[in-house]
Amino acid sequence: MAHLKRNEIGKFWAIPRKGTKYLALASHNAKDSIPLVVVMRNLLKLVKNKKELKRMLNEKAILINHKEIRETNYPICLFDIITIPSTKQNFKATISESRKMIFEEVSNKEAETKIYKVLNKKLLSVKTIQLNLSQGKNIISNEKTNTGDSIVLNLKDNKILSIIPIEKGKIAFVLKGKHIGHSGKILEVLERGGKKIAKIESEGKRINVWVKNLIMVKWYKIKWEKLK
Repeated sequence: MAHLKRNEIGKFWAIPRKGTKYLALASHNAKDSIPLVVVMRNLLKLVKNKKELKRMLNEKAILINHKEIRETNYPICLFDIITIPSTKQNFKATISESRKMIFEEVSNKEAETKIYKVLNKKLLSVKTIQLNLSQGKNIISNEKTNTGDSIVLNLKDNKILSIIPIEKGKIAFVLKGKHIGHSGKILEVLERGGKKIAKIESEGKRINVWVKNLIMVKWYKIKWEKLK
């Protein structure tokens, strides 16, 4: 199935519910993504149609997370980077507080990295550990990390630049639940009913979020300013 009905699209798609009956479906990870053709045509408005997008892909005029892509229905997920080398533009996918996927233009330096959440770890041998990350990403690393931490990955060489643990004073972004799209500083991490909860200060308010619904980040979502 390459298409779905417009009224069946995810609530995070920032496009009108009325229009053409069918829209493209992402080639994989469809539940948590928007296909590239919809992003480029309907959201960023950088192409007029699928044919134009195909031409750009064939000309290697579009990169996703610093990789050449050939699929018009390639899934665009949270924090993915779309790069247009000819115009030196980079667009990062994020979620707004209205629960819609939006795209912010970022610098070339910021476009070189992406944040992933550590979902679990697998011991391949005595000295080899595989980190299973969000969005199906896996890497081999002996860096000391815990499940739930975030890693900042260099997209060019696939190396870990830094690790962001879940702890007081760090910045968290809400991925799921009623506070999705919010971010703020963690005030406290506590356990309740066998589950970990983070108390977060977001826009002057305090919210409680299950740790499993968070990803640690390096910046304030509200102002898109890196922490000093």
